[in-house]
Amino acid sequence: MAIPLLEYAPSSQNQRVAGFEQQPGEEKPRIYTTDNFLSGTEIDDLIWAAYRQIFSEHQILKSSRQDYLESQLKDGQISVRDFIRGLATSDVFRRRNLEPNSNYRFVELCVQRVLGRDVYNEREKIAWSIVLVTKGLQGFINDLLESEEYLSNFGDNTVPYQRRRILPQRTQGEVPFNLRTPRYEAYHRSQLGFPQSIWQNQVRRFTPQEKQAQEGNPSRYLGMAREVTPTITNTPRVSVFNINIDTAVPYRKR
Repeated sequence: MAIPLLEYAPSSQNQRVAGFEQQPGEEKPRIYTTDNFLSGTEIDDLIWAAYRQIFSEHQILKSSRQDYLESQLKDGQISVRDFIRGLATSDVFRRRNLEPNSNYRFVELCVQRVLGRDVYNEREKIAWSIVLVTKGLQGFINDLLESEEYLSNFGDNTVPYQRRRILPQRTQGEVPFNLRTPRYEAYHRSQLGFPQSIWQNQVRRFTPQEKQAQEGNPSRYLGMAREVTPTITNTPRVSVFNINIDTAVPYRKR
């Protein structure tokens, strides 16, 4: 029996507000779809947009190409949604996005790239992380692509895009989703023992000043206690079998 998705409250984000833009621009992304007949150049542009959305521009390499999926899409054997499914479940996507990240960070990336929005809150991360752990990568991506949110916004024929991207200022938090490079998040780095620095051929872990032990903390003396080397003396063992009573006990004349 499959575990149902945990409930989480959607927050007010830009993509939940109806747009009012009249002219295309940064806030109104270009939509790539196969609803109309596409020429060879247009289908190539659609495929490029799919790679850019799922893999990000940093990972569009020759080794990321899925030639078999591309040929199926061009021949009309699969839909755009199936093409997105194949990209998001490929081995190269797993190696470059799932393996170098924690489950929470990977869920955040997939929600941004597949659903076209940011995660609502930490509870949504936990909910989708449970799906990822219980169903694996294939089941997790299938649930995203078969969700009502995905079908109502993109359907079978439209490449996912970042919905209602409002960029008043070029800050780190407002970088487009397809430009954010997957990397170790802070939680996963701490589990691996990072950050580390190499000093004089030795690897030392950096501890921020606010996390260093204060005066009077017993942990400050742990290293000193470990440096104390006890002195071991070789005391000869005494046994009744190796004692000469005549020499050991002085003889007293009466």
